[in-house]
Amino acid sequence: MSEHVLVINAGSSSLKYSLVDAASGEAAASGLVERIGEEQSHHVHHGPSGDVDDDQPVANHEAALEAAVRAFDKHGPALSEVGIVAVGHRVVHGGDRFAAPALVDDELIAAVTDLIPLAPLHNPANLEGIKVARRLFPDLPHVAVFDTAFHQTLPPYAYTYAVPSSWLDDYGIRRYGFHGTSHAFVSEQAARVLGREPGELNVIVLHLGNGCSAAAIRGGQSVDTSMGLTPLEGLVMGTRSGDLDPAIHGHLARVAGQSAEDTDGVLNSESGLKGLAGANDFREVLRRRADGDERARLAFDVYCYRLKKYIGAYYAVLGTVDAIVFTAGVGQHSAEARAAALEGLEPLGIHLDPVRNTDLPDSIVSTDDSPVKVLVIPTNEEWEIARQSVGVLAGR
Repeated sequence: MSEHVLVINAGSSSLKYSLVDAASGEAAASGLVERIGEEQSHHVHHGPSGDVDDDQPVANHEAALEAAVRAFDKHGPALSEVGIVAVGHRVVHGGDRFAAPALVDDELIAAVTDLIPLAPLHNPANLEGIKVARRLFPDLPHVAVFDTAFHQTLPPYAYTYAVPSSWLDDYGIRRYGFHGTSHAFVSEQAARVLGREPGELNVIVLHLGNGCSAAAIRGGQSVDTSMGLTPLEGLVMGTRSGDLDPAIHGHLARVAGQSAEDTDGVLNSESGLKGLAGANDFREVLRRRADGDERARLAFDVYCYRLKKYIGAYYAVLGTVDAIVFTAGVGQHSAEARAAALEGLEPLGIHLDPVRNTDLPDSIVSTDDSPVKVLVIPTNEEWEIARQSVGVLAGR
């Protein structure tokens, strides 16, 4: 018997939704409403009859979700006929309060509201999505699934920054990590591909999209991850810088009169591949690199060099590694990035098969005799949110 979950991911000016069978992962329909609150919003619904576009104005998230419900009713499948068991919500930051998904109630909403200072761009929108969905679906259980929850197994020495302890006690400054839903899903799928149990494996997962993060996963539990207090730390990303000298803020304040807020804005929105090459789309960077663009070549080299450093670091953290897994847009689709990141790591037992890496005949792209397997596995955060939501209901 199928157990469908309506998965909602509310952004500041967007609402992404998907109707997912928690058992199979099949999405019966999905959609995205963009530019909420603007004069010309855009809504695309992917249903059984194909894609349907609607450019009618959408004033707020409530109107966006109402438009999604109308699209289900008009283009299928009708929500009233599917038998939804829950509404699952992506919430970016759960701080150290949420190490697992949780049923939404007034206490949870208050807790997520308290955590807004840790995710001022994300948690308010996530909360708005929850509040709107609870009004439209008052008789269904709602479950919050946190991006940070999977990384709550990090040991103190991995999540603690070497700053005054009062900063942690008073302001919650520590490593939290993100993309946890993706890392959880992909590491479990890697075990399935290898015919092993997740508890038997040590895996390095590289989630490489517009946002990028690495995770060291020992026996199914995250023990280190590259993103920190915010999603800015770690790997080079589409528009985010990743790791840098923290004194840069002070230096720019002195020599350029630049405020901390302005510097944060540049590091989050104008840096990474965009800052180096002028384009945040990795495919465009590859195209410009192939055409001889030196800025694009440097951006590619910096991106892959940072990846290689994290692979080496997490190899040391884990001691032994069974698999390295690439996922998300760049991780899945760029053979060049995978090859460059793993080049020269053969002494660590990592042997990439160049033909498999290019042709992707299956999930394993390493050689048959490679001690460390290299896998390419598509992530499916919507399915993971649906599965976790059903799991919460089963345990309540």
